[in-house]
Amino acid sequence: MDVLRSYINSIRRDFANRPLDENSVPENPYQLFEQWFEDAVGSEILDPYAMMISTADEHQQPSSRVVYMRDISESGIIFYTNYLSHKGHDLSVNHKISALFFWVELERQIRIEGIAEPVSPEISDAYFASRPRESQIGAWASAQSSEIESREELERLVLEYTEKFKDQEVPRPPHWGGYLIRPEKFEFWQGRPSRLHDRITFKRDAGTWQRKRLAP
Repeated sequence: MDVLRSYINSIRRDFANRPLDENSVPENPYQLFEQWFEDAVGSEILDPYAMMISTADEHQQPSSRVVYMRDISESGIIFYTNYLSHKGHDLSVNHKISALFFWVELERQIRIEGIAEPVSPEISDAYFASRPRESQIGAWASAQSSEIESREELERLVLEYTEKFKDQEVPRPPHWGGYLIRPEKFEFWQGRPSRLHDRITFKRDAGTWQRKRLAP
């Protein structure tokens, strides 16, 4: 443990001088998101659509995990999961959610705060049908976030559902589907030297986006 503590307290890395100015960014945060996402894809960042989402339960205990963004429009961002999972439980009692994209290679992060709501069954059906068959089977076999006795139990359930749906399309489990994050706030963070980072926020107010700069 001493070696770890020494490492994290001795390593310092400064950031590049890549400015982010509130007067030169689009007025719509989705347009800036699109620009930054294209930069991440162009930089060949692994899984640029991976985002950390944080939820809180009825006791206000927060919990975070990484999921994949699977769709985006000006209505919001969609991800998919088991509705009976830990995050599904949290969202059933507290619809507030935050999301974080962090692209360390570009020294950028995007923070999003908003409300999550289930998407329509038709949207979930369409996405589920596009998944690899093995992933479809896995959605039936895994009671996500529940305790299991062993890895062997999980593999047995995979075999069981593989046989059950043999020679037929795998239907979407009723407990599996998408959530739409409706953002109320975006923050775009660009690393700058000496920790004097650029932070530009967009906050929705009466249907329009208000843009402001924050101190680093």
